[in-house]
Amino acid sequence: MKSEFFVGWGTLSLINAGLAQCKNRSGFNWFLLSLFLGPLATFLLLLTEKR
Repeated sequence: MKSEFFVGWGTLSLINAGLAQCKNRSGFNWFLLSLFLGPLATFLLLLTEKR
């Protein structure tokens, strides 16, 4: 059960990194932020404007 949780969290982090790069932001920084904040980072990323 725990391994599935970590796989899902990691997948979300990768998706956030790709989304950040589409918005001309640092994918690596958002990946790291997503590892700690998870879905909250996704919400914050969706609210940010494209550079």
